[in-house]
Amino acid sequence: MRRLVTLGVVVLLFSVGGSAAWAGAAALWETLPTPAALPAPAASGAVTHDGAEVHFATYGAGTPVILLHGGLANSEYWGNQVPALTAAGHEVILIDSRGHGRSSRDGRPFTYELMASDVVAVMDALRVPRAAVVGWSDGAIIGLVLAMKNPDRLTRVFAFAANMDPGGVRPDVLTNPTFSRFGTEAARSYARLSPTPGGYDAFAKAVGRMWDTEPNYAAADLARIATPVAIVDGDHDEAIRRDHTEYLARMIPGAKLIILPGVSHFAMLQDPAQFNAAVLAFLGGQ
Repeated sequence: MRRLVTLGVVVLLFSVGGSAAWAGAAALWETLPTPAALPAPAASGAVTHDGAEVHFATYGAGTPVILLHGGLANSEYWGNQVPALTAAGHEVILIDSRGHGRSSRDGRPFTYELMASDVVAVMDALRVPRAAVVGWSDGAIIGLVLAMKNPDRLTRVFAFAANMDPGGVRPDVLTNPTFSRFGTEAARSYARLSPTPGGYDAFAKAVGRMWDTEPNYAAADLARIATPVAIVDGDHDEAIRRDHTEYLARMIPGAKLIILPGVSHFAMLQDPAQFNAAVLAFLGGQ
């Protein structure tokens, strides 16, 4: 969720005015459903890597798929996806990005490449040589960074609602009521899950500073991606410009462009059946 905050409390302040607009909305793409509860994991723990304790959980057995959440969020947002993927014969690995969810962080700035290196560290600890990545928003950016920096560790990347330079973000995202509600929920989840429960404002400011300048990859960088990639978005995304999504699909060799109808930046919550079908078809090579 790039540029949702540039100051740690902007989202929370705006949510007071935005909640009424959200409550009266009828369209699916204007809603923010509560994620389904995750099942009990087969294993969980944390990997110490480069100044952070990176939390993970695994589910099921089979071909590994790593799910990477969006900025300010956490791995609990994948409650609608884990059962569908495990039922289809996948081992699902959830990771809380550093500073998010149950993971800690040190004092250095957030970067996408640092968070991508955390994913590799978790894979190493779990002895997973290669995996597919399904990423949402910041998680999709991390997936594409991995495709550039660690292609030998990936099989496929399903990148939902990614931007690869700051210009790909809509300038009006801060005025969107769905995003204001998300910010309120993110603060509550942070207080419940984080090892530093009182640190949300500082955390949000640090994420906002990353969004102001990252990611920053050129067309030539994208052209070097050889991993099979799906560039995916909802047709009502509040954050990512459609022309940027189409640009990514053009620049990444062989990338598949998928636009999900009737949903927004939060498609995996709004229409999980549609989202899951797209994920499973891509993982299956369609």
